[in-house]
Amino acid sequence: MFEWWTLKRSGSRPGAARFGVWAVAWASMVLAIGACSGNGSSSVDLRRENVFVFGRGQDSVGLDPAHEDDGESFNVTGNIYDTLVRFKVESTEVEPSLAESWEISEDGKVYTFHLLKGVTFHDGTPFNADAVLFSFLRQHDPKHEFADVGGPYKYWDNMGMSQIVKAIEKVDDLTVRFRLVRSEAPFLANLAMNFASIVSPTAVVKMRKQFNFHPVGTGPFMFESWQRGQKIVLRKNPHYFGGPVKLDKVVFAAIPDNSVRFQAFKAGKLDGFNFPNPFELDAIRSSPGVRFLTQEGMNICYLALNTQKPPFDNVLVRRAINYAINKQAIIDNFYQGLGTVAKNPLPPVVWGYHKELVPYSYDPAKARELLAEAGFPDGFETTLWAMSNPRPYILAPDKVAAAVIADLEQIGVRARKVTYDWPTYLEKTDHGQHDMAFLGWSGDNGDPDNFLYMLLSKTGATIPATNIAFYRSDAFTDLLEKAKVLTDQNQRAALYRQAQEIFHRDAPWVPVAHSVQVMIVRDNVEGFHLHPTSRVDFRGVSIRRP
Repeated sequence: MFEWWTLKRSGSRPGAARFGVWAVAWASMVLAIGACSGNGSSSVDLRRENVFVFGRGQDSVGLDPAHEDDGESFNVTGNIYDTLVRFKVESTEVEPSLAESWEISEDGKVYTFHLLKGVTFHDGTPFNADAVLFSFLRQHDPKHEFADVGGPYKYWDNMGMSQIVKAIEKVDDLTVRFRLVRSEAPFLANLAMNFASIVSPTAVVKMRKQFNFHPVGTGPFMFESWQRGQKIVLRKNPHYFGGPVKLDKVVFAAIPDNSVRFQAFKAGKLDGFNFPNPFELDAIRSSPGVRFLTQEGMNICYLALNTQKPPFDNVLVRRAINYAINKQAIIDNFYQGLGTVAKNPLPPVVWGYHKELVPYSYDPAKARELLAEAGFPDGFETTLWAMSNPRPYILAPDKVAAAVIADLEQIGVRARKVTYDWPTYLEKTDHGQHDMAFLGWSGDNGDPDNFLYMLLSKTGATIPATNIAFYRSDAFTDLLEKAKVLTDQNQRAALYRQAQEIFHRDAPWVPVAHSVQVMIVRDNVEGFHLHPTSRVDFRGVSIRRP
């Protein structure tokens, strides 16, 4: 059975002519990117400027990081904004950023931050304690003037930050104090995440809802233009407090097809790109002038089963789906050495990972047995949602979806594929419109809480949800809440292992894969580093031009 669908899909593809026309259209767009400056002038050749053109699989959803929760938005905003603290270049260790120092009270409930002096936003207004309070209080205080402007604050809400933070206070112009309801082990690392970016209050007040498309921060690059669905152009901040920025501009070019991105790179129109086709890896590695960067990924690809919709409200059905899917075959065929089979919601690189947990095996007979026990001896009809664009954790979502549909068919589950453009896909899944849906997560801060609480807690199941399985387990969430207040990592890890055992028993997901991070850049690119969080950071990047 497996060999049949593998060979069928690996041969000549139906609709290849249609794909060819579509690919030519995208290639034409890429040529235009290479021939135009950020302001649309065709007289400037970016290849002769100090500009990095980066090819990615999808456009951003928005550029106000307090409202967004997708990596394509954060890859841009991370270069526009700064946070009070940030992660080091190649680790999740926290270091100073807009706060030059801080103190934490003995009981872990009071954090006092001392801010840098003389920093300005891109619009020339001063960075100070008032800006910090504005950036956080709009998310925290429901009575704030901007609490309802621009949409929900997804990270703040789904991390339960309003239940953690008691008050945010201005001590003086350069000192801010956070008072917590309880100690919160990952709190400092959380403040290095994108949702904690400090925005220009002046710009937000002026732009209101449109600020999401006209961002103003203190970061190394300033927003210049956005052609929706095509490219975002940033230009360097000449007054960046972190030191001279080496690139004049960065262009984020949205090119959904993996092969088209590779062809644009070979044609000299891109300086780097991500999400290559697994079957093109050998060709990419052997291309001249290429640096092929890899790093074990802090991520998870999963198939969420909507536990609030029949028949997935039945744990026997969810377990059957886990037994039905041949995950090893998916890894062998569609990750090509750049992924490992997942069994837990945590990736192995994150502490607290449950090594001893025995995964669901590939056992279609067992799956059929469980379906019959659940009252579905002849299976059922359903939908399987898959994104239309590659992500760091799933490079070929269409092919993986087809493989899973074929596996499910063998146990009588007849699944129809549903897909949408990326923003629509996120909007519909976080409102629970799906039956089963592929999604994934790249860790924000290296803490297990960032995976388990965000993706599987009862808090995360509140619409707009980050827990798109809408899994609401009191026992599971209680363990996470207990782990949050502990400072001893071994004690926290023990609680997280217990939580993973409950997850395994309740089976709200099919954990599919942990992928290896991949980035392809030219050999004249200097200062580019892969980061465990998968962020794309250009502040230290330069290009040697002939």
